[in-house]
Amino acid sequence: MTDVLDELHWRGLVAQSTDEAALREALSKGPVTYYCGFDPTAPSLHHGHLVQLILLRHLQLAGHRAIALVGGATGMIGDPRESGERVLNTKETVAEWTEKIRAQVSRFLDLTGDNPARVVNNLDWTSGLSAIDFLRDVGKHYRLGTMLAKDTVARRLRSDEGLSFTEFSYQILQGIDFRELYRRYDCTLQTGGNDQWGNLLSGVELIRRTEGVAVHAMTTPLITKADGTKFGKTEGGAVWLDPELMSPYAFYQFWLNQSDADVVRFLKIFTFRSRAEIEELEREVAERPFARVAQRTLANDVTTLVHGQEATDAVIAASQALFGRGELTELDAGTLGAATAELPRAVVRPGASVLDAFVDSGLVPSKAAGRRAIADGGAYVNNVKVSDDEDVLAAERLLHGRYAVLRRGKKTLAVAVVD
Repeated sequence: MTDVLDELHWRGLVAQSTDEAALREALSKGPVTYYCGFDPTAPSLHHGHLVQLILLRHLQLAGHRAIALVGGATGMIGDPRESGERVLNTKETVAEWTEKIRAQVSRFLDLTGDNPARVVNNLDWTSGLSAIDFLRDVGKHYRLGTMLAKDTVARRLRSDEGLSFTEFSYQILQGIDFRELYRRYDCTLQTGGNDQWGNLLSGVELIRRTEGVAVHAMTTPLITKADGTKFGKTEGGAVWLDPELMSPYAFYQFWLNQSDADVVRFLKIFTFRSRAEIEELEREVAERPFARVAQRTLANDVTTLVHGQEATDAVIAASQALFGRGELTELDAGTLGAATAELPRAVVRPGASVLDAFVDSGLVPSKAAGRRAIADGGAYVNNVKVSDDEDVLAAERLLHGRYAVLRRGKKTLAVAVVD
């Protein structure tokens, strides 16, 4: 317990804390009960939430008591964004997303054993709170000057969109959550992203005013790339943890494609590798960057953490099979579809010629070029070398009845889809 804060600092998981000396002392005396909140404002968590889940797990592994709060109440409002009011989702939608988020969160924490984590829903104590009780018992402890000074609130008030009372009140609801968890479970630490600092302080101040107790808040940095750009955006949007929104194959590829400048830092943040292991991987980056050992380790560990070892194995098998180092026929339809989703493709008729498929997919510029590729031994369908330029995509050679993976040379890929 005494070393966990140093470990979190080394991993780059600490940005701010209310009183680090007092927090360090509390953690050393431990166990400390702590929590982080996850609002169901979408049907899935994303890579930003993953940072918080990993932080929760580090603290639990150090012997502290974890609470993951799923915001069935706060999810109906959403915290203020940099610009524009949120679209309020229906109660039915929020309830559905709450259960999905609860299931996701539960996979990252140990809910059994000697130190089980709790997963709670703030709707349990917020739904019965009347407007009068809210104003008398909670609202009187908040000062408008302090609330208006919070960065996000101040920026929104200066904008053309302004800020509704609904979103303005979000910080009070989050304060209520911290106080309720303090009263129920002696929770004395809240964690969150650095953009949540003002909301975290709301609970710290409410507990100080109503309970006369000093509690703690700690944030993680917002993750950026080495060049200062935002981390985690893809062409398809956010890096979702739900395999229905982002396939394990695409998820793995995202982590595999991280730069040498970023990969060591991301290994510290997103994996549970030891210092010695990460230092060895750092040497690999410096001495053998072409081998991309650190990137493959990062992709393997994070994909396994989020999707499980079986899904990771399937992804690796698919990656190898695409380039002739495994059997394409052994890939299930979902993995094959995900593995080929970003490849150039041609939609062809049943029985189409291989030459047409190569031309239509853009692998070769013309049939003449396709014939030369076949003659040179550099054309493949489903990793089988094509030797006849009159060859066709017969039904029996298609994967799952409709796919053919086309390859020119060792690395240039496309897919033909029979429709």
